[in-house]
Amino acid sequence: MKPGSYLHSDNPRVPRADYPYRHCLHLQTRFTDCDMLGHINNNTFLSYMDLGKARYYEAALGPLFDYRNITVAIVNININFYEQAFFVEDLEVWTRVTAIGHRSITFEQRIVNAKTGHTKCMASTVMTAFDPATAKSIPLDQAWVAAIESYEERQLISGAN
Repeated sequence: MKPGSYLHSDNPRVPRADYPYRHCLHLQTRFTDCDMLGHINNNTFLSYMDLGKARYYEAALGPLFDYRNITVAIVNININFYEQAFFVEDLEVWTRVTAIGHRSITFEQRIVNAKTGHTKCMASTVMTAFDPATAKSIPLDQAWVAAIESYEERQLISGAN
């Protein structure tokens, strides 16, 4: 699917997206992703979402993003599980940025069955900018802010952290 063509789940518990998702990553499930019951293990969803965020940064930031110089870290994750996922399913992770503060970026992600549109889980993740030398929070790079707002095609910056 192309960005923005996210299929909304017919599950009434899954919130509707108020803005389009600009990034979609097709996932390769592995046998080791499954638990003893044959489901994709809940911890595995976090790995899928980490990969989705990394690929989002690559797409949105281009050459501004350098894996050798990571200056953001996860400080909060909230995840809701809606349906079981299985090894045989065709899964995607949809990623977007919903807010940018002075020092933080908030992501929203969904793991979705690519064929049915069923949302398996949905997460909100807050990342903060930090200085690796001091391990202290710092203001976000304004070039990152501009690139992400351009990618998302809307203003995201707020006065909050």
